[in-house]
Amino acid sequence: MSAHTVLFRQKPRIISTGTVAGPKECAGVVGKYVDKALSDDMFGESTYEKAECKMLAYAIGKAIENADISEKDIDMMISGDLLNQIISASFAARDFDFPFLGVYGACSTMAESLALAAAFIDAGYFNRIVAATGSHFSSAERQYRYPLELGNTRPPQSQWTVTGAGGAVVAKSGGGVAITAATFGKVVDFGISDVNNMGAAMAPAACNTILTHLKDTGRAPDYYDLIVTGDLGALGSRIVKDLTWEKGVDIQPNHVDCGEIVYNVIEDEFQGGSGAGCSAVVFNSYLMDKLRRREINRVLFAATGALLSTVSSGQGESIPCICHAVSVENVF
Repeated sequence: MSAHTVLFRQKPRIISTGTVAGPKECAGVVGKYVDKALSDDMFGESTYEKAECKMLAYAIGKAIENADISEKDIDMMISGDLLNQIISASFAARDFDFPFLGVYGACSTMAESLALAAAFIDAGYFNRIVAATGSHFSSAERQYRYPLELGNTRPPQSQWTVTGAGGAVVAKSGGGVAITAATFGKVVDFGISDVNNMGAAMAPAACNTILTHLKDTGRAPDYYDLIVTGDLGALGSRIVKDLTWEKGVDIQPNHVDCGEIVYNVIEDEFQGGSGAGCSAVVFNSYLMDKLRRREINRVLFAATGALLSTVSSGQGESIPCICHAVSVENVF
Protein backbone atom coordinates (compact mmCIF):
# COMPACT_ATOMS: atom_id res chain seq x y z
CA MET A 1 0.00 0.00 0.00
CA SER A 2 1.25 3.46 -0.90
CA ALA A 3 -0.56 6.51 0.51
CA HIS A 4 -4.11 6.29 -0.92
CA THR A 5 -3.43 3.39 -3.29
CA VAL A 6 -3.65 -0.34 -2.60
CA LEU A 7 -1.55 -2.68 -4.75
CA PHE A 8 -3.21 -6.09 -4.82
CA ARG A 9 -0.75 -8.96 -4.41
CA GLN A 10 -3.19 -11.67 -5.49
CA LYS A 11 -4.51 -9.66 -8.45
CA PRO A 12 -8.22 -10.59 -8.15
CA ARG A 13 -9.88 -11.39 -11.45
CA ILE A 14 -13.04 -10.06 -13.05
CA ILE A 15 -14.25 -13.42 -14.31
CA SER A 16 -17.56 -12.26 -15.79
CA THR A 17 -19.88 -9.31 -16.25
CA GLY A 18 -23.58 -8.72 -16.86
CA THR A 19 -25.21 -5.65 -18.38
CA VAL A 20 -28.59 -4.28 -19.39
CA ALA A 21 -29.37 -0.90 -20.95
CA GLY A 22 -32.31 1.13 -22.20
CA PRO A 23 -33.25 1.81 -25.83
CA LYS A 24 -31.63 5.27 -25.88
CA GLU A 25 -28.32 3.85 -24.61
CA CYS A 26 -28.39 0.87 -26.96
CA ALA A 27 -28.66 3.20 -29.96
CA GLY A 28 -25.08 4.19 -29.14
CA VAL A 29 -21.76 2.45 -28.68
CA VAL A 30 -22.84 -0.06 -26.01
CA GLY A 31 -25.78 -1.47 -27.97
CA LYS A 32 -24.00 -4.48 -29.43
CA TYR A 33 -22.06 -5.25 -26.25
CA VAL A 34 -24.74 -5.39 -23.53
CA ASP A 35 -26.31 -8.69 -22.51
CA LYS A 36 -29.83 -7.30 -22.73
CA ALA A 37 -30.96 -4.36 -24.83
CA LEU A 38 -34.32 -3.05 -23.66
CA SER A 39 -36.95 -1.91 -26.13
CA ASP A 40 -38.92 -0.27 -23.32
CA ASP A 41 -37.32 1.50 -20.36
CA MET A 42 -40.17 0.37 -18.09
CA PHE A 43 -38.80 -3.20 -18.38
CA GLY A 44 -42.32 -4.55 -17.90
CA GLU A 45 -42.76 -2.83 -14.52
CA SER A 46 -45.35 -0.33 -13.28
CA THR A 47 -42.89 2.32 -12.04
CA TYR A 48 -39.46 3.57 -13.05
CA GLU A 49 -38.07 2.70 -9.61
CA LYS A 50 -39.20 -0.91 -9.99
CA ALA A 51 -37.67 -0.99 -13.45
CA GLU A 52 -34.35 0.25 -12.06
CA CYS A 53 -34.39 -2.43 -9.37
CA LYS A 54 -35.21 -5.11 -11.95
CA MET A 55 -32.35 -3.98 -14.19
CA LEU A 56 -29.89 -4.22 -11.33
CA ALA A 57 -31.11 -7.67 -10.32
CA TYR A 58 -30.82 -8.76 -13.96
CA ALA A 59 -27.22 -7.51 -14.24
CA ILE A 60 -26.24 -9.33 -11.04
CA GLY A 61 -27.91 -12.57 -12.09
CA LYS A 62 -26.47 -12.38 -15.59
CA ALA A 63 -22.93 -11.81 -14.29
CA ILE A 64 -23.28 -14.96 -12.15
CA GLU A 65 -24.69 -16.91 -15.09
CA ASN A 66 -21.92 -15.73 -17.40
CA ALA A 67 -19.34 -16.95 -14.87
CA ASP A 68 -20.87 -20.42 -15.18
CA ILE A 69 -21.37 -20.62 -11.43
CA SER A 70 -24.43 -20.61 -9.20
CA GLU A 71 -25.75 -18.21 -6.59
CA LYS A 72 -24.37 -20.40 -3.78
CA ASP A 73 -20.85 -19.78 -5.12
CA ILE A 74 -21.10 -16.03 -4.38
CA ASP A 75 -19.84 -14.88 -0.97
CA MET A 76 -21.09 -11.29 -1.04
CA MET A 77 -22.74 -8.59 -3.11
CA ILE A 78 -21.46 -4.98 -2.97
CA SER A 79 -23.80 -2.51 -4.58
CA GLY A 80 -25.46 0.87 -4.40
CA ASP A 81 -27.43 3.31 -6.55
CA LEU A 82 -28.67 6.90 -6.69
CA LEU A 83 -32.09 6.58 -5.12
CA ASN A 84 -32.88 7.50 -1.53
CA GLN A 85 -31.61 4.84 0.90
CA ILE A 86 -30.12 2.95 -2.10
CA ILE A 87 -33.43 1.13 -2.50
CA SER A 88 -32.62 -0.34 -5.93
CA ALA A 89 -29.60 -2.18 -4.55
CA SER A 90 -31.29 -3.19 -1.31
CA PHE A 91 -34.45 -4.41 -3.02
CA ALA A 92 -32.42 -6.28 -5.65
CA ALA A 93 -30.39 -7.93 -2.88
CA ARG A 94 -33.50 -9.54 -1.40
CA ASP A 95 -33.76 -11.66 -4.55
CA PHE A 96 -30.44 -13.34 -3.77
CA ASP A 97 -29.27 -15.60 -0.98
CA PHE A 98 -25.90 -14.07 -0.14
CA PRO A 99 -24.71 -11.23 2.14
CA PHE A 100 -25.16 -7.66 0.96
CA LEU A 101 -22.93 -4.66 1.58
CA GLY A 102 -24.67 -1.44 0.53
CA VAL A 103 -22.43 1.45 -0.49
CA TYR A 104 -23.09 4.96 -1.69
CA GLY A 105 -20.61 6.68 -3.95
CA ALA A 106 -23.17 8.22 -6.30
CA CYS A 107 -21.91 7.74 -9.86
CA SER A 108 -18.53 6.46 -8.58
CA THR A 109 -20.24 3.35 -7.16
CA MET A 110 -19.01 0.92 -9.84
CA ALA A 111 -15.36 1.72 -9.18
CA GLU A 112 -15.92 1.81 -5.42
CA SER A 113 -17.62 -1.58 -5.36
CA LEU A 114 -14.92 -3.13 -7.58
CA ALA A 115 -12.18 -1.71 -5.33
CA LEU A 116 -13.84 -3.02 -2.16
CA ALA A 117 -14.48 -6.43 -3.72
CA ALA A 118 -10.84 -6.70 -4.78
CA ALA A 119 -9.67 -5.65 -1.31
CA PHE A 120 -11.81 -8.28 0.45
CA ILE A 121 -10.65 -10.99 -1.93
CA ASP A 122 -6.99 -9.96 -1.90
CA ALA A 123 -7.04 -10.11 1.92
CA GLY A 124 -8.31 -13.69 1.75
CA TYR A 125 -11.70 -13.11 3.36
CA PHE A 126 -13.84 -14.09 0.37
CA ASN A 127 -13.48 -15.99 -2.90
CA ARG A 128 -16.16 -14.46 -5.13
CA ILE A 129 -17.97 -11.14 -4.84
CA VAL A 130 -20.49 -9.46 -7.13
CA ALA A 131 -19.95 -5.71 -7.60
CA ALA A 132 -22.80 -3.86 -9.27
CA THR A 133 -24.75 -0.65 -9.70
CA GLY A 134 -27.28 1.00 -12.00
CA SER A 135 -29.48 4.01 -12.63
CA HIS A 136 -32.57 5.09 -14.56
CA PHE A 137 -33.12 8.45 -16.22
CA SER A 138 -36.70 8.83 -15.11
CA SER A 139 -36.24 7.79 -11.48
CA ALA A 140 -33.16 9.99 -11.00
CA GLU A 141 -34.65 12.98 -12.82
CA ARG A 142 -37.74 13.20 -10.68
CA GLN A 143 -35.80 12.63 -7.48
CA TYR A 144 -33.06 15.18 -8.04
CA ARG A 145 -34.58 17.78 -10.34
CA TYR A 146 -38.16 18.21 -11.58
CA PRO A 147 -41.35 16.16 -12.04
CA LEU A 148 -41.08 14.55 -15.46
CA GLU A 149 -44.54 15.82 -16.38
CA LEU A 150 -43.30 19.43 -16.36
CA GLY A 151 -41.14 18.83 -19.43
CA ASN A 152 -38.57 21.40 -18.32
CA THR A 153 -36.07 22.74 -20.84
CA ARG A 154 -32.66 21.23 -20.16
CA PRO A 155 -29.75 23.70 -19.87
CA PRO A 156 -26.77 23.15 -22.21
CA GLN A 157 -24.45 22.09 -19.36
CA SER A 158 -26.72 19.20 -18.37
CA GLN A 159 -26.21 15.47 -18.87
CA TRP A 160 -28.67 12.64 -19.39
CA THR A 161 -28.83 9.98 -16.67
CA VAL A 162 -28.16 6.59 -18.23
CA THR A 163 -30.85 3.94 -17.97
CA GLY A 164 -28.90 0.75 -17.37
CA ALA A 165 -27.09 -1.49 -14.91
CA GLY A 166 -23.86 -3.44 -14.81
CA GLY A 167 -22.39 -6.09 -12.56
CA ALA A 168 -19.12 -7.99 -12.33
CA VAL A 169 -18.04 -11.15 -10.52
CA VAL A 170 -14.66 -10.59 -8.91
CA ALA A 171 -12.89 -13.81 -7.93
CA LYS A 172 -9.72 -14.97 -6.20
CA SER A 173 -8.66 -17.05 -9.19
CA GLY A 174 -9.69 -18.08 -12.66
CA GLY A 175 -9.45 -16.58 -16.10
CA GLY A 176 -10.25 -12.96 -16.67
CA VAL A 177 -8.92 -9.46 -16.40
CA ALA A 178 -7.02 -8.62 -13.20
CA ILE A 179 -7.64 -5.78 -10.78
CA THR A 180 -4.08 -4.84 -9.87
CA ALA A 181 -4.56 -1.66 -7.82
CA ALA A 182 -7.16 0.69 -6.40
CA THR A 183 -6.88 4.33 -5.42
CA PHE A 184 -9.50 5.51 -2.93
CA GLY A 185 -10.38 9.13 -3.54
CA LYS A 186 -11.00 11.96 -1.14
CA VAL A 187 -13.90 14.40 -1.19
CA VAL A 188 -13.17 17.50 -3.27
CA ASP A 189 -15.47 20.53 -3.43
CA PHE A 190 -14.71 23.40 -5.81
CA GLY A 191 -17.83 25.35 -4.90
CA ILE A 192 -20.05 24.35 -7.84
CA SER A 193 -23.71 24.52 -6.77
CA ASP A 194 -25.48 24.07 -10.13
CA VAL A 195 -27.12 20.61 -9.98
CA ASN A 196 -27.14 20.49 -13.78
CA ASN A 197 -23.40 21.07 -14.09
CA MET A 198 -22.12 17.70 -12.89
CA GLY A 199 -19.08 17.64 -15.16
CA ALA A 200 -17.61 20.84 -13.75
CA ALA A 201 -18.37 19.74 -10.19
CA MET A 202 -16.74 16.30 -10.50
CA ALA A 203 -13.73 17.08 -12.70
CA PRO A 204 -11.54 18.34 -9.80
CA ALA A 205 -12.12 15.08 -7.88
CA ALA A 206 -11.19 13.06 -10.97
CA CYS A 207 -8.03 15.14 -11.38
CA ASN A 208 -7.06 14.59 -7.74
CA THR A 209 -7.52 10.81 -7.84
CA ILE A 210 -5.81 10.31 -11.20
CA LEU A 211 -2.78 12.35 -10.12
CA THR A 212 -2.69 10.55 -6.76
CA HIS A 213 -2.78 7.17 -8.48
CA LEU A 214 0.03 8.03 -10.87
CA LYS A 215 2.15 9.43 -8.04
CA ASP A 216 1.54 6.48 -5.70
CA THR A 217 2.31 3.89 -8.38
CA GLY A 218 5.13 5.78 -10.07
CA ARG A 219 3.41 5.31 -13.41
CA ALA A 220 3.21 7.74 -16.30
CA PRO A 221 -0.15 8.28 -18.04
CA ASP A 222 1.01 6.27 -21.06
CA TYR A 223 1.30 3.16 -18.86
CA TYR A 224 -2.41 2.83 -19.55
CA ASP A 225 -4.00 2.30 -22.94
CA LEU A 226 -6.97 4.23 -21.59
CA ILE A 227 -7.60 6.46 -18.59
CA VAL A 228 -11.38 6.28 -18.33
CA THR A 229 -13.40 8.65 -16.17
CA GLY A 230 -16.91 7.80 -15.11
CA ASP A 231 -19.39 10.38 -16.28
CA LEU A 232 -17.88 13.82 -16.56
CA GLY A 233 -19.46 14.27 -19.97
CA ALA A 234 -17.99 16.35 -22.78
CA LEU A 235 -17.50 19.50 -20.69
CA GLY A 236 -16.10 17.70 -17.64
CA SER A 237 -13.75 15.68 -19.82
CA ARG A 238 -12.23 18.88 -21.20
CA ILE A 239 -11.96 20.33 -17.71
CA VAL A 240 -10.15 17.32 -16.22
CA LYS A 241 -7.65 17.31 -19.08
CA ASP A 242 -6.99 21.00 -18.46
CA LEU A 243 -6.64 20.49 -14.70
CA THR A 244 -4.15 17.63 -15.02
CA TRP A 245 -2.22 19.58 -17.67
CA GLU A 246 -1.89 22.48 -15.26
CA LYS A 247 -0.29 20.03 -12.78
CA GLY A 248 2.23 18.92 -15.40
CA VAL A 249 0.52 15.66 -16.41
CA ASP A 250 -0.84 15.17 -19.94
CA ILE A 251 -3.67 12.62 -20.13
CA GLN A 252 -5.03 14.00 -23.41
CA PRO A 253 -3.74 11.17 -25.68
CA ASN A 254 -5.42 8.31 -23.80
CA HIS A 255 -8.28 9.85 -21.82
CA VAL A 256 -11.91 9.01 -22.57
CA ASP A 257 -15.07 9.55 -20.53
CA CYS A 258 -17.95 7.07 -20.32
CA GLY A 259 -20.50 9.88 -20.36
CA GLU A 260 -18.91 11.37 -23.44
CA ILE A 261 -19.16 8.20 -25.52
CA VAL A 262 -22.26 6.35 -24.28
CA TYR A 263 -24.74 8.05 -26.61
CA ASN A 264 -24.66 7.96 -30.38
CA VAL A 265 -24.61 11.71 -31.00
CA ILE A 266 -23.62 13.66 -27.93
CA GLU A 267 -24.74 16.95 -29.44
CA ASP A 268 -28.33 15.75 -29.05
CA GLU A 269 -27.71 15.00 -25.38
CA PHE A 270 -25.84 18.20 -24.52
CA GLN A 271 -22.85 16.98 -22.45
CA GLY A 272 -23.59 13.24 -22.75
CA GLY A 273 -24.40 10.64 -20.12
CA SER A 274 -24.27 10.49 -16.34
CA GLY A 275 -25.64 8.34 -13.52
CA ALA A 276 -24.29 5.30 -11.74
CA GLY A 277 -25.38 3.16 -14.68
CA CYS A 278 -23.26 5.17 -17.10
CA SER A 279 -19.82 3.88 -16.13
CA ALA A 280 -21.29 0.53 -15.02
CA VAL A 281 -22.70 -0.21 -18.47
CA VAL A 282 -19.79 1.18 -20.50
CA PHE A 283 -17.13 -0.53 -18.37
CA ASN A 284 -18.81 -3.91 -18.01
CA SER A 285 -19.80 -4.20 -21.67
CA TYR A 286 -17.81 -2.12 -24.14
CA LEU A 287 -14.51 -1.76 -22.26
CA MET A 288 -14.46 -5.28 -20.83
CA ASP A 289 -15.05 -6.69 -24.31
CA LYS A 290 -11.99 -4.81 -25.57
CA LEU A 291 -9.95 -6.06 -22.62
CA ARG A 292 -11.05 -9.66 -23.13
CA ARG A 293 -10.14 -9.45 -26.82
CA ARG A 294 -6.82 -7.84 -25.81
CA GLU A 295 -7.46 -4.90 -28.09
CA ILE A 296 -6.44 -2.94 -25.00
CA ASN A 297 -4.53 -4.34 -22.02
CA ARG A 298 -4.34 -1.68 -19.31
CA VAL A 299 -7.18 0.58 -18.19
CA LEU A 300 -7.39 3.01 -15.30
CA PHE A 301 -11.11 3.14 -14.52
CA ALA A 302 -11.76 6.30 -12.50
CA ALA A 303 -15.49 6.69 -11.85
CA THR A 304 -16.70 9.97 -10.37
CA GLY A 305 -19.59 10.80 -8.06
CA ALA A 306 -21.43 13.94 -6.95
CA LEU A 307 -22.33 13.55 -3.28
CA LEU A 308 -25.31 15.88 -3.19
CA SER A 309 -28.90 15.36 -2.09
CA THR A 310 -32.16 17.08 -2.85
CA VAL A 311 -32.02 18.67 0.60
CA SER A 312 -28.46 20.00 0.28
CA SER A 313 -29.02 21.42 -3.20
CA GLY A 314 -32.32 22.96 -2.11
CA GLN A 315 -30.49 24.73 0.70
CA GLY A 316 -27.94 26.16 -1.72
CA GLU A 317 -25.03 23.94 -0.69
CA SER A 318 -22.16 23.35 -3.09
CA ILE A 319 -21.56 19.85 -4.44
CA PRO A 320 -18.82 17.73 -2.80
CA CYS A 321 -17.51 15.11 -5.21
CA ILE A 322 -15.36 12.00 -5.17
CA CYS A 323 -13.52 9.73 -7.57
CA HIS A 324 -12.30 6.17 -6.98
CA ALA A 325 -9.98 4.46 -9.45
CA VAL A 326 -9.18 0.83 -10.19
CA SER A 327 -6.33 -0.39 -12.36
CA VAL A 328 -7.60 -3.20 -14.59
CA GLU A 329 -5.06 -5.15 -16.62
CA ASN A 330 -4.47 -8.20 -18.71
CA VAL A 331 -1.72 -10.00 -16.80
CA PHE A 332 0.60 -11.91 -19.11
